[in-house]
Amino acid sequence: MTALVHRNTVVTLDYSVTDSDGQVVDDGRNPIRYLHGGYGDIFDRIEETLEGKNVGESVTIKLQPDEAYGDYDPELVQIEPASRLPKETKVGMQFEGAPEGADEDDIVIYRVTDIADGKVVLDGNHPLAGMSLVFTCTVRDVRPATPEEIEEESVADDDDAGEAPVVIH
Repeated sequence: MTALVHRNTVVTLDYSVTDSDGQVVDDGRNPIRYLHGGYGDIFDRIEETLEGKNVGESVTIKLQPDEAYGDYDPELVQIEPASRLPKETKVGMQFEGAPEGADEDDIVIYRVTDIADGKVVLDGNHPLAGMSLVFTCTVRDVRPATPEEIEEESVADDDDAGEAPVVIH
């Protein structure tokens, strides 16, 4: 009996992601394992394309920004005085915060993208926002989800699986 990708199955994918120019964005060193069926563990277009696939089948999906990490939003870029941040702040560090005027529940992860002249540039956009992506994958494994996984809406941590669950959204 061949296992098909369908709702309430745990799917393991070997994958890679490139930008529209073919530059590698994610080499897929670790497989992705997710709960299939609209649980938000992976982009909707990818899940729709994988529905009904068998182990060993491969697909290539071209994702537009609105199907992946969204369009780049210049309003999520803030310039702050360096004195408002820790002295050890460096480019690449991340901080949690809320955009001005947002509810305190609207937490954004800001990346430090530049430090100059006593100012720090904080960017709340995902690093891949605004990019078209090409997601190529092969279905490595499909198994029925456990009742606990379905109730928790996430994949159980399998020590013997060899990889950690990865959320792509």
